[in-house]
Amino acid sequence: MASSSLDSLDIIGPDSYAAHGYPHAAWKRLRNESPVHWFDLAGGVGFWAVTKRSDIVWISKRPQLFRNAPRLAVFEQGGPVEGERTLARHLLNMDPPEHAGFRKAASGWFTPHAIGRRREEVERITRELLSEMAGDGETREADFVAELAAPLTLSVLADMLGVPREDWRLMFQWTNQIAGASDPEFQQGDAPVGNVESARTNLFQYFMKLAEERRNDPRDDMVSVLSNAEVDGAPIPVFELLSYFLLLVVAGNETTRNAASGGLMALIENPGEMAKLRASPELVEPAVEEIVRWTAPVIQFCRTPCEDVEIRGQQIRAGDSLCLFYPSANRDEEVFEDPDTFRVDRRPNPHLGFGMGEHFCLGANLARLELRVIFRELALRLEEVELAGPFERMRSSFLGGVKRMPIRYRLRPE
Repeated sequence: MASSSLDSLDIIGPDSYAAHGYPHAAWKRLRNESPVHWFDLAGGVGFWAVTKRSDIVWISKRPQLFRNAPRLAVFEQGGPVEGERTLARHLLNMDPPEHAGFRKAASGWFTPHAIGRRREEVERITRELLSEMAGDGETREADFVAELAAPLTLSVLADMLGVPREDWRLMFQWTNQIAGASDPEFQQGDAPVGNVESARTNLFQYFMKLAEERRNDPRDDMVSVLSNAEVDGAPIPVFELLSYFLLLVVAGNETTRNAASGGLMALIENPGEMAKLRASPELVEPAVEEIVRWTAPVIQFCRTPCEDVEIRGQQIRAGDSLCLFYPSANRDEEVFEDPDTFRVDRRPNPHLGFGMGEHFCLGANLARLELRVIFRELALRLEEVELAGPFERMRSSFLGGVKRMPIRYRLRPE
């Protein structure tokens, strides 16, 4: 094992993420000194931290050897099960052969062609939100998360699902409570687990009712499709169906909204890159890939080997937890030139911001569309922008959540 100083690195404590952001310096040390490193976890079951891109790709492409179950991710306490599969059973904690059938049930909604049909709607919503923010073009202040990033991703996803507009705020509230399970702000009272549970229960009850309505009166929305879908010749069981909706609501909301906020933050911190994007709006596609590399909204997932395996000289036992750190892979010096520099024209850019292998993000095409539209519009209309208060991160070592991003800006009216 490496020196004891490596063992003291904090790469999983949510307080550290909330206060300081991603532990890039710690991941860099691990990549260089011990790319597959064992960490004991006080009050829980330890894990191997996997920090190199090539190792994460190798593991992700072998689903028969490395399973998603039983441990979804490493949390600050608890054992591998963490109540994860009792709370929900969805694509993230399913393995082959089951995973493929469930993924196929919704995949038609996320193909490039299907998502391409949503472009006009995404552009319309983005322009409307930006016009509200712009006013008459004077200098203003607003919370970018609340005024643009959250309402855009929420409204597009809720519309795809078929959730009535009057219920969109409920989706936002439940998403915050579930994704921010370890953040006190999103958990009223003294029992965070109870509040996550109540948010999940409320979401399940809501979609149970909506699914029943769509079975009787199907429409052109995802709730209708999934409620009437079959996997292996049988309807999707109720628990798995409701878990599917939970995954779509939380994953479809949180990740893109955080990439959008973190992306604007990167442009504020790198005004030369913002100027480059303004001068050449056609750079928006590589800029979005760089934003996803840079922000890496999903921090980590686990894989569990079915048999003993050796990785980089480390003997991994069957049943051990391998924790794959995607933001670390995205700064791997062996893969990315000058990885700690944000460059909107970076090419090639083989980031793992959407994962790898059979669990590659189902909504990647939608996320890319939303981010391209947001940053193309900002490049065209944003005349001035600076941070106007603290960039507040969610207390989580699983999702890189942004709670608030107050900005002072001037936007050209449409």
